Amino acid sequence: MSPSHIHVPTDCRTVTEILSRVGDKWSVQVVVQMGEGPKRFNELRRSVTGISQRMLTLTLRGLERDGLVTRTVYPTIPPRVDYQLTGLGCSLLKTVRGLGEWAIQNRDEILEARRRFDEGDTGSGTGLRQFDAA
Repeated sequence: MSPSHIHVPTDCRTVTEILSRVGDKWSVQVVVQMGEGPKRFNELRRSVTGISQRMLTLTLRGLERDGLVTRTVYPTIPPRVDYQLTGLGCSLLKTVRGLGEWAIQNRDEILEARRRFDEGDTGSGTGLRQFDAA
């Protein structure tokens, strides 16, 4: 085994761990919302449909821990807290937007493939459906 193969399992775990953070439902939506500029907690909560206060708090903490978001507290009464993407977060936003564009461009084709699959028509005659039935 060559030395380059020694680190593959560790690299895979690292990639999986990071993708599970940045690819989860809420993180993606929060990152997209902050792409418009700094946001306050309640702005984010209103703009991310369906997220609970607790889940938003956990998501923001995770994004901050990973260096994707900064949290700035202003000494006002009441205290003001802004969340903003870091440079690393902005680079993630570019990737997320690209993936979103891909999803929109390919939506119809994916929906059609799902329909065919659900109807049992894989198009090959020897695909997974026959294997699954055996």
